Amino acid sequence: MAVFIDAIMVKVRDGQVANRPVYAAIGVTLDGRKDVLGLWMGSGGEGAKFWMSVLTDLRNRGVRDVFFLVCEGLKGQHPTVSSQPRAAGTRARSLHVIMKRQQLHDR
Repeated sequence: MAVFIDAIMVKVRDGQVANRPVYAAIGVTLDGRKDVLGLWMGSGGEGAKFWMSVLTDLRNRGVRDVFFLVCEGLKGQHPTVSSQPRAAGTRARSLHVIMKRQQLHDR
């Protein structure tokens, strides 16, 4: 499975309105099936501890055999993924470019 992680900024009211990232993990199987694996609300300064909790959450949800992780080089992701046993290869690549290519391929 390939896992794509990206964020979308949303306005959140927590006493005052602020922009906060919502991280989405999308899995694509070898046969092309796509699944939303999870959504996480961030604060904007996520580091290795946050990403470790995301990876642990994915593992607890049954995600296995990730052969690569596509992300935009978010702070703390690469060291966290690399520290895992049987670590997936990371590809710091714009998810938007890959999704655009997929849309063109699906036509």
